[in-house]
Amino acid sequence: MIVSINQPAYLPWLGYFERIARSDVHVVLDDVQFEKNSFVNRNRVLGSAGPTWLTVPVETSGRFGGLRIDELGIADDRWRKKHWATITQSYGRAPHFGEHAPFFESVYARSWPRLGELLGEINGYLMRQLGITTRVVSSRELGHEGAKDELVLDVCRRLGATTYLSGALGRSYLREVLFAAAGIGVVYQEYRPARYEQGRGEGADFVPAMAAVDVLFRHGGAAARDVMLAGGIRGETG
Repeated sequence: MIVSINQPAYLPWLGYFERIARSDVHVVLDDVQFEKNSFVNRNRVLGSAGPTWLTVPVETSGRFGGLRIDELGIADDRWRKKHWATITQSYGRAPHFGEHAPFFESVYARSWPRLGELLGEINGYLMRQLGITTRVVSSRELGHEGAKDELVLDVCRRLGATTYLSGALGRSYLREVLFAAAGIGVVYQEYRPARYEQGRGEGADFVPAMAAVDVLFRHGGAAARDVMLAGGIRGETG
């Protein structure tokens, strides 16, 4: 059984979803410390002037040293109007925007007390549009011990994993000998964003790693899935 683990993210890129799609079980690592300037509460969309950051303000009370992701409250409601305006300005004329606008408009019309609830709502929708049926669980449901690679290994053991599908950054901290001793193989995602038409006119450079809504609004769910899978290449063992 292939298991992947990742922190939740706001409007993730296709590489985030490709690793989930290749897994039998995906664990949302939401009971660990929040890191400022991560993708947990921000990402980029592509407008006519280029990439624009969209950031959800979170209530941290200056406690970056100990606040967990699942504890994060959203600081205010002003961001919702700004994000929806930026999205409609960037994609309002995209061929498939109208199909998905009602969902996103409803999301940005609601007040969200907790960041995790917002991320779950959006990412669940995006997974459905990308045809991903992987089982998703929260790390809070599993319980776990240790930190870094020991945490990952403990989660994999609890789920009965035979393979851990890691992001590329796992090469810097995973001690593969520990996984081997537990009978768990380690495979690293090697993702290269596939090019697709971004509606920026002839001669414009392709801008990779945009939020997945960039391809969803421009090309629709089925084509977005094809683009997502085209960006993935065979994972490499350590």
